[in-house]
Amino acid sequence: MKFDLRINRLQEAIRERDLAGAILFYSRDIYYYTGTSQPAYLVVLPDDYRLLIRRGYDIARSESGLEAARIQDERKPQVTMARLFPAPGTGEKVGTELDMLTVPHAQSLSRSLGGRQLVDLSAAVLQQRMIKDAGEIESIKKACAAIQAGHLATLSCLRPGLSELELAAAVENAQRLAGHEGCFFLRLTDFVMSRGPLASGPNLRHTSGTLFTLSGAGLSSAVSTGPSRRIIKRGDLVLVDIPACVEGYHADQSRTYAVSQAPARASDLFGQLREVADHLIGRLRPGLTTGEAFALAQARAVELDLGGAFMAFASGAQAHFVGHGIGLELNEPPLLARHGDTVLQAGMVLAIEMHLMEPAGLTLKLEDTVHLTARRTEILTLSPRELPVVDLP
Repeated sequence: MKFDLRINRLQEAIRERDLAGAILFYSRDIYYYTGTSQPAYLVVLPDDYRLLIRRGYDIARSESGLEAARIQDERKPQVTMARLFPAPGTGEKVGTELDMLTVPHAQSLSRSLGGRQLVDLSAAVLQQRMIKDAGEIESIKKACAAIQAGHLATLSCLRPGLSELELAAAVENAQRLAGHEGCFFLRLTDFVMSRGPLASGPNLRHTSGTLFTLSGAGLSSAVSTGPSRRIIKRGDLVLVDIPACVEGYHADQSRTYAVSQAPARASDLFGQLREVADHLIGRLRPGLTTGEAFALAQARAVELDLGGAFMAFASGAQAHFVGHGIGLELNEPPLLARHGDTVLQAGMVLAIEMHLMEPAGLTLKLEDTVHLTARRTEILTLSPRELPVVDLP
């Protein structure tokens, strides 16, 4: 039933845009509307729809929440599309995910549409996906529990002499055993992030051009993000920012740890960073714009005299956002960005992401996944929001 309701809402968007229909193919969108991620096209007309399975028909039949009559085993989906969109269609438009569409794929689809023009429908799909239902929230909570397992693994093994890579492997192993799918999704082509940022000591200041956040140095220039082979030392600060994905839904959390002893001022500075995050989380509410949310965090950072270090990078650049939506993709709308005009709504799940980088001093980060409701903002991530000093032999 929920999938029919989701498709009905998509049909409303199709009618509002005066489209002849929509063709979706991106696995996360297929999963959202049908309950299966098998290779398929979801063809949606203003008053009808069909799921055309390209491969894995039997699996799709067992997984999907759609009625069986809506699911077709279709090795040549273009033939069925030509029947659903009969020629001539000159002047009509069909929505699709243009942001994920290659030129050859677009050409192949166009040949099946009888002269109809492909237009982008991704914004409407993402707008619908911004509001999570109860089942989605439960999946995100499971992902938060998997991240907590990684946090506990960090506390049990972080010590001087361990490499960043060894620490990351311990975190990832614990997350996998807790149900992490072992991958994550971003609505970007040719994007590589390792399994997630992890950095220590001077590597905390490494920011790859592929990530506008603290990224870690990576193992080589082929993938210059994530853990390196650097040996962690006594007195280091260590960032663990490895996300998890459970049942297709993501959670994001960053925690900073001190090895054996915290550097001078680190605990006090972390407390101020948490105060900025708490200030924003406590004031998030439906009706607030994303730009207003950014301004709340920025203003509190200035009040605490953190302005020069707040969201700063070693290059001199400064991040223009303090959080992002999260769900079927690790980063999705809305973006809590400077001058953003998206209106926050109950049901959104956000990753509130903040860091401090002093010009010649400390680097600290704190990130939590939160659920915005009509009455309050609930922090879903489970790890204590503190700077733990891990002192193992």
